[in-house]
Amino acid sequence: MNRNDSISTGGGRMLKTIAYAAAVLGALTTSTLAEGLDELKPDVVERLYNKDMLDPAQPIGASKWRDFKAKKGPPWKIGYASSYAGNTWRAAAMNELQNEIVPEWKELGLLSELVVTQSNLNDSTQIQQIRQLVDQGVDAVILCCSNPTALNASVKYAAAKGVPVFSMTGYLTSEYAINSSVNYHVGGYEIGKAMVEQLGGKGNVLVVEGIPGTSGSDSQNRGVLAGLATSSDIKVVGSVAGMWTDQVAQGEVQKWLATNPGKLDGIVVQSAAEMGVLRAVQQAGRGDIPVAIGGELGALCYWRQNPNYINTSFQLWPPADDMALMWHVMMRTLQGQGPKVQSILVDPVKITFDDLKKLMNEDCSVDSAEWLKVGAKGWGYDPSYLDDFFLRPADPRAYKP
Repeated sequence: MNRNDSISTGGGRMLKTIAYAAAVLGALTTSTLAEGLDELKPDVVERLYNKDMLDPAQPIGASKWRDFKAKKGPPWKIGYASSYAGNTWRAAAMNELQNEIVPEWKELGLLSELVVTQSNLNDSTQIQQIRQLVDQGVDAVILCCSNPTALNASVKYAAAKGVPVFSMTGYLTSEYAINSSVNYHVGGYEIGKAMVEQLGGKGNVLVVEGIPGTSGSDSQNRGVLAGLATSSDIKVVGSVAGMWTDQVAQGEVQKWLATNPGKLDGIVVQSAAEMGVLRAVQQAGRGDIPVAIGGELGALCYWRQNPNYINTSFQLWPPADDMALMWHVMMRTLQGQGPKVQSILVDPVKITFDDLKKLMNEDCSVDSAEWLKVGAKGWGYDPSYLDDFFLRPADPRAYKP
């Protein structure tokens, strides 16, 4: 197939464009859907794709892009259809993308241009932006943390033009999407279970969700509730939406505490909101309540300066690493390495206080808005882990067309 075949005039152009779309979708659909999980290492399947510890809506079939190679060689033009820019996580992910990834891959000769759009949590706007990016000639689209179904038609539109769409930090249910993230159900379960252990198996817990309706938030929340349910003496006494934003979570928790003066023993919160929750409980004079801490350096610093505050922390979405993981998955796919499955999942990372002491000094700042970076080996984009998810694995940095 040659995309240039569609360049003509009038009805001829339309017919050739339709023929190109049909050919691309037809080629993608012929992938053998029985393949996929059985091609991965058994221990990875058991940990991360076990049906008892997996969001039931998480797409885990064989990838439609197993035999794909980009319609032209590098350098490639990439679109990033971001859905939100209003928290520290998004800022850290964008910083990694623009200041670390883009310069490196331009120097490698594999990237020509990055085009960024922002939809501010408006699905209709993001749908439009994805289509515009495709029409502008991008070779791939990355998007983040979106509604799992709302964008599916635009993902199919992109696929028909030979443009793969990569969903990081949450999944899309489209059969044409390529997803990468931690297993949020497993991660949420570990966080909930850690709170149970923190409280000695008994107590009242407030749950602070992320952005309800997004796959990452909903999957993690189901895992959290399953982890808390490991003890019948743990009672979930309330739930608020922190919107993955410290200021929002702080306000919501302050309101909840003001109207619920009863006994509260712990708070489970999705990053990026733990620092806001910590401030809310301190301002309410209830700073002894343990709050689950994720990757915000300010919150981790609070724990570093108060060693007995909590027992463990779990990293579920370090922004720089999530972006790097998705970028490596995308580049490997464009190079024709052939992703085996629709969703490439990684393990949550557990951090103890001994680990934390090695990561930061006691003179850290609780006002830091930065995030912990786990690194390639810890977050799955090291070749020793990621190679297993591709049919024809190779170092993406060394690619020569």
